[in-house]
Amino acid sequence: MPIISRFLEIIIAVYWDDHLPPHFHAKYGGYEITVNINNGIIEGRFPKRALRHVLEWYELHKEELLEDWELCRKQEPLKPIEPLE
Repeated sequence: MPIISRFLEIIIAVYWDDHLPPHFHAKYGGYEITVNINNGIIEGRFPKRALRHVLEWYELHKEELLEDWELCRKQEPLKPIEPLE
């Protein structure tokens, strides 16, 4: 599970052998969601405040997320993405 960003106790990761469509995982405490990089569709449950932070971060970093998704699919090292400040 390559972690690409951490902020406000939220962990953002992409899995090496994950399925399509391109997406990332966000974990916060005992919660986990996946976010489709292409359209922002969310699967799973997350506290509202933490979800707002993840979606704000996602909007700022879509291109970088797609780049990391492609690197992951090729089993290449990922590039860290700036946390939400």
